Amino acid sequence: MTLIKKIFNHTKRFLLLITLLSFTAISITACNPTKLKSQAAQIPQLVTSILSDPKTFNYALNAESPNIFGLTYEGLTNENYETGQIEPALAESWQISDDKLKIVFTLRENLKWSDGKPLTVDDVVFTYKDIYLNEDIPTDIRDTLKIGENRKLIAVRKVDNRRVEFTVPEPFAPFLRSATAYGILPAHALKESIKTKDNEGKPKFLTKWGVDTPPEQIIVNGPYKLERYDTSQRVIFRRNPYYWRKDAQGKPLPYIERIVWQIVESTDTSLLQFRSGGLDSVGVSPDYFSLLKVQEKQGNFKIYNGGPSSSTTFLFFNLNKGQRNGKPLIDPVKSRWFNTVEFRQAVAYAIDRQTMINNTFRGLGKLQNSPIYEKSPYYLSPQEGLKVYDYNPKKAKQLLIKGGFKYNEQGQVLDAEGNVVRFTLITNAGNKIREAMGSQIKQNLGKIGIQVDFTPMAWNTYVDKISNTLDWDAGLIGFGAGLEPNDSANLWSPEGGSHLFNQKPQAGQKPIQGWEVSPWEAEIGQLYIQGAKELDEAKRKVIYSKSQQITQEYLPTIYLVNPYSLVAVRDRFEGIKFSSLGGAFWNIHEIKITK
Repeated sequence: MTLIKKIFNHTKRFLLLITLLSFTAISITACNPTKLKSQAAQIPQLVTSILSDPKTFNYALNAESPNIFGLTYEGLTNENYETGQIEPALAESWQISDDKLKIVFTLRENLKWSDGKPLTVDDVVFTYKDIYLNEDIPTDIRDTLKIGENRKLIAVRKVDNRRVEFTVPEPFAPFLRSATAYGILPAHALKESIKTKDNEGKPKFLTKWGVDTPPEQIIVNGPYKLERYDTSQRVIFRRNPYYWRKDAQGKPLPYIERIVWQIVESTDTSLLQFRSGGLDSVGVSPDYFSLLKVQEKQGNFKIYNGGPSSSTTFLFFNLNKGQRNGKPLIDPVKSRWFNTVEFRQAVAYAIDRQTMINNTFRGLGKLQNSPIYEKSPYYLSPQEGLKVYDYNPKKAKQLLIKGGFKYNEQGQVLDAEGNVVRFTLITNAGNKIREAMGSQIKQNLGKIGIQVDFTPMAWNTYVDKISNTLDWDAGLIGFGAGLEPNDSANLWSPEGGSHLFNQKPQAGQKPIQGWEVSPWEAEIGQLYIQGAKELDEAKRKVIYSKSQQITQEYLPTIYLVNPYSLVAVRDRFEGIKFSSLGGAFWNIHEIKITK
């Protein structure tokens, strides 16, 4: 996956409704809350908000949030965020061959698109072969369908009118979780745009279903269809009358008739509007928690706490030793510091993460010590042998000296050549939590004699630096995570597009001379390949345990704090099964409004 997608997407299920609720906001001018309340009395609806306009209504071309697809499309399978299990969706069942190389899915009977036309095996084959596996379509999904060290693509074929067969080049344990939940797209609406080329010889599909497309032309199979989109104001969804799910009494699902997303910019205003009743749900940030907690009963809402969120936040150094046009990407003096493992370990010991939790997160978080989510069955805990870096300035100074550094009379850290150790830490501006974390890192490292120039910058500039120009010292960033470690393989593969700490040039970028991969770095990449092909769960645990031990020993990424997943939801919603992975409305199809 691209960097941007990895940053914004918390799962590969595209349940962005959940993500959006975590950052919800509403504007007084965007919509009259009184009017919304009046409408709610007549139509069962959920009112939330998003922070910017959707960028496309084309599922395959989406690369960021907010997007509509968690509500509008389903795949062959789905993940139950209460149990963590993979469940049937458009496919009612599947069968895996003895050699684990073929998986045959059987579709449910009488599936339909939102325009009433049949959804068939032909749509499944079309979606994968003509779109996801098509080199002319620039979709990030294709990266997850490349398997093994040789990155071979899967194969898809129609067996009969209800069965479709997927073939993998080698056993691939994450296949059900990673590759079969992608949305199935309508062949009858999109096939012509794949075949037809524009003046540049590109498929017209690349301009199909943009945000200017009339909503009634967007054909979907999910619980909701797009009803209306007013740029910079709102997105409105209406229940899909042809959605396949029904309740135990045979009543069509979902129960909630309409969903409204207000498009606004201020999370502060969201708090005010939620408290006044204009919003049905709001993400609870650490600075809001105390205020909202005392108002739960009076305000007729409940704050759900899913425990540590599935996202990760980490500090990372530029370990790239390469050059462009004969010029080092990074100052060779700094490069020697950053590539000294004792230096990175010293930095980890010098950061007071517990104070970060107490102050920045108001106590609403846990220390994070691994790239793998702690609720994953492959997580290695400190009790099982995972190395941790609790705050220890004395240990940090000892490691610096061990790594060849020294102190001058002013308490500054110098390298062996007498250079003062000073570097720039960058992150994206506007994220209050991340800016506070960066400020504390600067302060903490100053106490052991390392000078940090903390520089938040515009998002686009930040992304360009760390993934394109590669002209940076250290960064602070967040990535999504989940139960399946392989979902983050692009971060750990030396060839991966998200291998930030030692980025290889990607397609279309200038070449790098002298790019090197450290032995420990290559080993982590190999372990992720081995873990993906190993089908024995106990053996997979051993493989990923080893990868975590190497990660924590060599620290290409220094993990910081795992905040709690907190969302406030009105009491009138019944059936909420809140989880840190899925949020409050991952099971939107079975949620009811009771009053």
